Amino acid sequence: MAVGVLGVSGGLAVGGLVLLAVLGWALQRAVDTEAFQTADAVALLAAEEVLPDPLPVAGGQVRVQVIDAEGRVRAASIDADRLVPMVSPERLDIGARQRLTVSGERVGLAGPVRVVTVPAGTAADPRTVLVARSLADVRHSAHVVRTILLVSFPPLVAVLAAVAWRVVGATLRPVEALRRGAEEITGRDGGGRLPVPASQDEIHRLAVTLNGMLGRLESARDRQRAFVADAAHELRSPLANIRTELEVARRLADRTDWTAVSANLLADTERLGRLVDDLLLLARLDERPTARATGPVEVGALLAAVAARYPSPPVRLDAPATPLWTEGDPDELRRILTNLVDNAVRHAHGEVVLTAGRGAGGSGAGDGAYHLVTVTDDGPGIPAADRERVFGRFTRLDDARARDDGGAGLGLAIVRELVRRAGGGIVLADAHPGRDDGPGLRVRLLLPALPDPERP
Repeated sequence: MAVGVLGVSGGLAVGGLVLLAVLGWALQRAVDTEAFQTADAVALLAAEEVLPDPLPVAGGQVRVQVIDAEGRVRAASIDADRLVPMVSPERLDIGARQRLTVSGERVGLAGPVRVVTVPAGTAADPRTVLVARSLADVRHSAHVVRTILLVSFPPLVAVLAAVAWRVVGATLRPVEALRRGAEEITGRDGGGRLPVPASQDEIHRLAVTLNGMLGRLESARDRQRAFVADAAHELRSPLANIRTELEVARRLADRTDWTAVSANLLADTERLGRLVDDLLLLARLDERPTARATGPVEVGALLAAVAARYPSPPVRLDAPATPLWTEGDPDELRRILTNLVDNAVRHAHGEVVLTAGRGAGGSGAGDGAYHLVTVTDDGPGIPAADRERVFGRFTRLDDARARDDGGAGLGLAIVRELVRRAGGGIVLADAHPGRDDGPGLRVRLLLPALPDPERP
């Protein structure tokens, strides 16, 4: 605020100086104009050879002389010197209109005097009319204005400073409230919201925006805490199993079946490795939400490569009759199908079927249509109320799709994120609605369709 007051004070000071300069110029211009009017009138009389004696003037602060080429005074007003010209001849430019400033002592007036010259007479007898006007009134007017400015400047600056203090204080009061609110939020580990001022201005919009940001940060922090807690819990389980196996084996070394122990340790190690891989993948997906460079991928070939990893039965592939092309990262698309088939195989009673075909609006013409890929198992299925919840991280149901089946609750969360990156969609549904032997689960995966690149 002090800088602002200093800036305003400097502006007022400059304005005052400009005002004085303009006022002095205007007053002096008015003096010159009046003097030239008098000189022109006297020059007209001189041209007509009717100069009166003494020369008529208006006001006591005016002196008039008419001099010839030799500098002799030919006529003068009643108060003017009749012997000595008001301006020395060497300063005069005969035949030109001039503006000069001379000392008042030479004219008989106080202070500086303004003298104007106007040529008069004839070519044979050139003359010059000199008119002198005192600048005392000009100087007095400038002095009065200068005094008024000097007297009024300090109170004016003080009033402006007070007004600026109140205005700036009122403007910054909501900002200070925001600062205190932010300090309180920081002190209590980020909880709460900033106060929103009632005024519908920029500060109000800033507070609303900051509260929205705080809400998103709080949600992200809660998700991160829940994720870390779940990850720690999931990592603790296989580590506890490994430690238990090793402690039992050490205490009962002579009666330990090391083959069974090593098999159990290997299973727990594999489970731990899968969990770490899934956590790292989710961390990379969160860090890089947009997909990498994509290219055309043939869906049928991708399904065949995934199905080849599993025995038949239970996995059966109904290959599409024609090539189906989609776009996306091949590794990410393979991970989507692998997770879905792993999940289906884990919970199927006897069969898992993979199919692919043209989906909603799918013409394969690259017009924004989709190819439909389904993964169907004959397991217990998922209740309709839980079909959205299972896509959450570390989410498992209490039925056959449970912890003891080896899953960590990250497979479908990874699938949902990768499908979103690929520009597709995924829906869970009953495999055979109305059947008595269990509905099973059908996963409907939609992938963006591309035209066949092998066709011209």
